[in-house]
Parts: sequence; C-alpha cells; structure tokens
Amino acid sequence: MIQLTGAQLIVRLLERQGVRTVAGVPGGAILPFYDALSSSELIRHVLARHEQGAGFMAQGMARVSGVPQVCIASSGPGATNLVTAIADACLDSIPMVVITGQVPQAMIGTDAFQEVDIYGITVPITEHNFLVRSAQELLEVVPDAFRIAMSGRPGPVLIDVPKDVQNQLISIEELPPPAVPDPTPALDLAAIEEAARMINGAQRPVLYLGGGVVHSGAAPLAVQLAERAGLPTTMTLMALGAMPMDHHLSIGMLGMHGARYTNFVLEEADVLICVGARFDDRAIGKAAQFCPRASIVHIDVDRSELHKIKNAHVAIHADVNVALAALLPRIDPIIREAWLSKVADLKTRFPMQLPGIEDPRSHYGLIQAVADALDDEAVIATDVGQHQMWVAQAYPFRRPRQWLTSGGLGTMGFGMPTAIGAALAEPERTVVCFSGDGSFKMNIQELATLAEEGLNVKIVLMNNNALGLVYQQQTLFYGKRLFASKYRTEPDFVKIAEGFGVPAVDLDKAEDPRMALAEALRAPGPCLIHATIDREQFVYPMVPPGAANTEMIGG
Repeated sequence: MIQLTGAQLIVRLLERQGVRTVAGVPGGAILPFYDALSSSELIRHVLARHEQGAGFMAQGMARVSGVPQVCIASSGPGATNLVTAIADACLDSIPMVVITGQVPQAMIGTDAFQEVDIYGITVPITEHNFLVRSAQELLEVVPDAFRIAMSGRPGPVLIDVPKDVQNQLISIEELPPPAVPDPTPALDLAAIEEAARMINGAQRPVLYLGGGVVHSGAAPLAVQLAERAGLPTTMTLMALGAMPMDHHLSIGMLGMHGARYTNFVLEEADVLICVGARFDDRAIGKAAQFCPRASIVHIDVDRSELHKIKNAHVAIHADVNVALAALLPRIDPIIREAWLSKVADLKTRFPMQLPGIEDPRSHYGLIQAVADALDDEAVIATDVGQHQMWVAQAYPFRRPRQWLTSGGLGTMGFGMPTAIGAALAEPERTVVCFSGDGSFKMNIQELATLAEEGLNVKIVLMNNNALGLVYQQQTLFYGKRLFASKYRTEPDFVKIAEGFGVPAVDLDKAEDPRMALAEALRAPGPCLIHATIDREQFVYPMVPPGAANTEMIGG
C-alpha cells in the first residue's frame, strides 16, 4: 500500500498514461496539484501566459501526435479562460484532457472567491466532463477521461477537482492500467458491399475527405481508394494533406474559398463518397444545392453526423480506417478516362488563380517563398482570417498532420500557441505559424512562452492593419460601409517581438526578401517574420454567405 494525496495521484496517473508535457497556469485552487507536479521527474510543465494559450498548446501537441494532451488551469477565471480552446477542440474533434482546480466542496454553491461552475459551462463543448467528489474517484475518472477523449470521434474531456479532493489522502495498492480507446463500431458489411456497388457502377464519382480521415490515420487508405477507383478527390479545410495537393487525382479544397473547378466538378458528380466529413456549411454552401446529381455514401464514426445535413443513400457508422480497409478489396480497378478528362477540362477552364505567386512581397508569393524554403517535414499552423484561406489555397500540403488550423470555431489567436504546442511535441521539426495582425494580437503574450522555451517556431506575420475578412465582407456585401474593421494605429511588431526576447526580421526593409526569409527559416530557434500586405487584396474565389458553391464570385 502507498499513501498519496489526490494531487499526487493525478500526477501518477498522468505519468502512467504517457503524458510527458503539460501546459498551464497555476492559481490558488490548483496549487496542490502544482505542488505535486513539481516532484515529477517525467512530466515537463510549460508555463503559458494565458490559460487560452495553454489550451491551444495542448491542442498543438494533440494535433501533431494524434493522442490526448493535457492543459491545466485554476478555478474561476482560470477555468473560463480555457473555454474557447475547449470549444475549438470540440468542433475540430481534437483529443484533450483539461484539468481545472475548484473551490473546496463545502464552498461550492456559495459564490466563493473564484468559484465558477465550469462543469456546467462546458457540458455542451466536451465529450464528457467530471466533477470529482473524492480522491478514490480519481482512479476511475482520470483513465476514463483519456479513454473518452480518444474513443470514437475524439474530443476534449474536462476534470474539475476541488481543492479538498486534491489534498485528501488515499491508500492504494496499485495504479490502474493506462486507458485505451473503446473498440470501434461493428462494421455493417452489407452496407460496405452496397457502397462498393455504387462506386464500381459510378460514371462520375468524387471522393470527399474530411478531418476524420486524418484523426483515424486513414489517409494512406483513402489515397489507395482514390487510385484504385480513379476518383477525383477533394478535401475539406481540416483534411488538407490527407492526399498530397500535387497528386494527379487531387482537386484541392472545396467550398467557400476552394477553386472554381473543384466546386464545378462536385456539381457534375453522380456518386459522392464522403469519408470522415460532416457536410459543414463552409464546405458545401447551400445544402440543398450541393452535389444535386449525386447519390451519397457517407462513412463516419459519429452516428449523429449521418443524415444530419445531407441524406445518405448508404450510411456507414464506422471508424473510417476500418471501413476503408474493408471497402478497398471490393473496389474494381478503374481508370475512368472520360471522367478524369472532364475534370482536367474544368481545371483548365476554371483554375485556381494565384496572382503574384512569384513575388515574395505579395500574399501568395510570400506563402510560396516559405514553401520553397521548407521540406514536407515542416508543420504549418495558421491563425484565422484571410491569411488562413490564402495558405489553404496555395501551400503544397503533402502529408497528414502537417496542417494545423482552427476550422469549426474559427478562433483568432489560435495560431501561435498551437504552433508552440506542435514544437513541444515534435521539436525536431520546423514549425511555421502564418498569422494576421488581428489574430496575432489576441494571444501575443505567448511570445514570452516561445522565447522562454526557445522553440523552433517561425511566425510569418501578414500585416494589413485590419480585420481582413471583416473588411472584405463589409466591402463586398455591406456597401463599403467600413466600420470597426480598420485599425487607427499600428504597433511595431518587430520591436514587440524583440521586447519579448524573440528575434525578428522585417521583410519590408529587406533588399532581398526571399533570401532574408529563407535565412530566417533556416536559423534555429524562434523568429518573427513581418511583412506588410495590401489591405485591398481579397480572398477569391468566394461563395457569398448563404449561396450555393456554384455561385462563387471573383477568382
């Protein structure tokens, strides 16, 4: 028998689960846990400068590793500062375990200092959450949290631990085994057979990949399916890299800012094979007019997504890795020359236009210059806004988990702390965060964390001194009534970065911006790379809000 406090038990359980890095910010109600964590020889703690930053650091670690990662906060404002990062993880299906301190149980419900019902607040944005009532419960709760976070459709799980539970003594004989995911759903082989018949008999099939393909590790199988059946393949924002963007069957990203030809190809499809995607409005536009000629095969591990937006002719509730492995042997090898010729014709007539791609001082040219200076081992993160869409359109993603972006929630301030998390999990890689000036200022304090950790994170700041997508929509759809979308002052981001201890390069002042960029990307450690971008450069093509994908404007 060994005697531990609840806090020490949590640390032991995290160690046993294989957790080696956590991010957080301490406070009164979580201090017993921090005291216990200080004695751990296995777990490294990264001190974020804001709890939201800690949440996104955990996300960055989870997005590149594929396994649940941990962030820590105290009660009250510490816990509520995590809410946005939790909601973001929920919408993008990112496995994460969130541990918060809570006031002692006797004080719950008394409006005690820094008391907030974080359990109640996070019910809609977690896979599950726990309010722990005794140290004994931790033996089940902590492994359960990891099991739930990585089972089925992944997502965040919250454990709220009152301070008295952290201090409570418990005697135990042995620790429970590390959590493993639940078994995958039983496969409906009749549905698999029907899906194979539809695909084999199709004249104009399209493969539509979502983030679930990346989460389940099914990208290689998805590429094999496309190659075997001659399937033009489109990817959602979350699935970029599941198939290399320069693969001969790739038709790139669909939806609001996809290429015109991509959306026109989908308009022609007679069978749509949707794998691990949820028919998000930014991907499909007006649902009633999306793929109007197509019968739909939908494979998803989350049963609630089947028939939710589009009715599927064949709905398969399964882990997509398992489903694709069963489907592949049933697919006839087909070249589909006529269909692929039609796709090539549409691509020639309606290509993705990337003006200024050769000019490193333009938005597309800057992205291309970054790509030219890196190999496929690099990780690319973004914040949210015009820069995010430009990168999605122009960067040549070639592997899963290379691309980290906030898709479902679209959270400004996501980029830099997520990039920090990616570098913590995979320090051998170069991590590049493309950001806009609006997004960057929302978690700019994490420059201090980046400097302290000395991570190989490069921030490419595309600065138009505006909230670019807001400015764009006001210009296009609100009669050019520009309100609260342009900043009246402009900070000196180079000085700010240097003030935090992060080296900086200003491409505006570089005689040879391409060379200055390449040198900054090659140098070890963190760096801010600043570049001014023309405010009047918009993201095109664009599907107007509420319109069908074929009603794109621009580009």
